Amino acid sequence: AGLAAAGVSEGVSAPEVRRHTAEIENLPPALEGFEFVQLSDLHASALLTEPWSRAVVERVNALRPKLILITGDFVDGTVERRERDVAPFADLRAEYGVWGCEGNHEHYGDYEAWMRKIEALGIRVLRNAHTVLEVKNPEGKSAQLCLAGLCDPMAARFGREMPNLEKTFAGAPASREALRILMAHQPKFFPKYCAQASFALQLSGHTHGGQIWGMDEAVAIINGGFVRGFYRRSGALMYVHPGTGLWNGFPIRLGAASEIALIRLTRKQS
Repeated sequence: AGLAAAGVSEGVSAPEVRRHTAEIENLPPALEGFEFVQLSDLHASALLTEPWSRAVVERVNALRPKLILITGDFVDGTVERRERDVAPFADLRAEYGVWGCEGNHEHYGDYEAWMRKIEALGIRVLRNAHTVLEVKNPEGKSAQLCLAGLCDPMAARFGREMPNLEKTFAGAPASREALRILMAHQPKFFPKYCAQASFALQLSGHTHGGQIWGMDEAVAIINGGFVRGFYRRSGALMYVHPGTGLWNGFPIRLGAASEIALIRLTRKQS
């Protein structure tokens, strides 16, 4: 009972900021030291309500991020019931915008209503699509950042659009011309995506970092061996976010803390 109480307390607490360094091969010099925030698995719900969302927003905005990326699972519940709980996310601020991709939980509710609502909050969701950002460093030098987002494979259960890398990067600058960052909620498809397209960094979530120490082994088995942290395949890097919130159906964390990830880009040394 004591462990359960501690686990629930940790699970519903506002996440701390954790800093990470992503070593990118052939990183454009203008992007050296560029920092952005990644949030994932917010799961706004009857458990993680408006005060929790407000605390997350305040902590993120205090970082004055250049860019905010949200890798899916925004909410659990209907728009009518959770509208107040997601309202604080409209206050997220970043110079290059707030962008996201869908997760599997978006498909469990009123998908189209939530896509409209999330966009209305100022979060631009990339569904098998990309955008190109012109990023400038403090010295005034610039580089292109190609930001892409995939649909989630859970779409198959509901007859919706499946992830399509060819469509996602259609018309995008080549990887040698722009740094490509791919947002894809589920990490287990990372090797497949690496084989199908060229990108420098994949950002994922979904696993909640295993949630409980020891249970991460089981979570790894059903997620291709990926649970939390950095992984590298075929020259590409992936960061698996342990989750900013958690699903209210299993609201316990022990030894797998939630986080607001502040990720700094640096060039990988050969």
